[in-house]
Amino acid sequence: MAAWVARDHAAVLKIVRPVAQKGESWAQTWLGDAYEQGEGIVQDHAEAAKWYRLAAQQGVAIAQLNLGYLYANGQGLTQDYAEAMKWYQLAAQQGNAPAQYNLGLMFENGKGVPSDYAQALTWYQQAAQQGHGPGQLNLGAMYDNGRGATQDYAEAAKWYRLAAQQGLAAAQLYLGAMHEKGQGVSQDFVQALSWYRMAAQQGMPAAQLNIGVLYFSGQGVPRDYVKAHMWFNLAAIRGLASAVNNRDAVAAKMTPSQIAEAQKLASDCQARRLRSCD
Repeated sequence: MAAWVARDHAAVLKIVRPVAQKGESWAQTWLGDAYEQGEGIVQDHAEAAKWYRLAAQQGVAIAQLNLGYLYANGQGLTQDYAEAMKWYQLAAQQGNAPAQYNLGLMFENGKGVPSDYAQALTWYQQAAQQGHGPGQLNLGAMYDNGRGATQDYAEAAKWYRLAAQQGLAAAQLYLGAMHEKGQGVSQDFVQALSWYRMAAQQGMPAAQLNIGVLYFSGQGVPRDYVKAHMWFNLAAIRGLASAVNNRDAVAAKMTPSQIAEAQKLASDCQARRLRSCD
């Protein structure tokens, strides 16, 4: 640990490798990580898989998770969703939240198994209840869209909020939309704007577009075509086609000097890495 904290990867490997070769599962997992990440050694997913497998066979949940990930993505191994499922399930049954989340994804998307929203919901619930942000986000989406469970906007908002509080931009966007529409929560444009801003600062163009719409319509903020144009422009720069149409529509209501001001604001906002833009 002292060598790892000092970022002395060569020293770490010198200590860990002989212990792994003697069969210690923690060292095998660590060596697998080193090969997967290329820390102190040439990255080699096949070697990572070899060491993860040795630890996974001894019941190490994180090694089972990582071996499943390599199978799912075909890294160092032939892609095999059935094998990925096998190792994810072993880790998930030990309470590993990322493995539970990955199982949820596989059931939702029908990879390695037939698509099964009820099973996906179950695994997302287990991950979410442990505070796993992506699990909370996806569980919220299941309730939001009525997949695997009766549609329940209040339950969706609950899980979106927990994920949003962990900083997940997609959850912030979806929670903002629920406040804007009054779905599962009271309609509150100020709250919607607050969550949209958090997502927008992380570069999410859909949130930037939605902020522009609120400025254009004067909901939650005073109507301001300059700021609406700025946010539409930022979303358009990130490739959102609908933002281009909105930007052009609001530009038709603006003077040339207002458009120039909006363009400068967008440029300044980007220079500040999307911070303190309005």
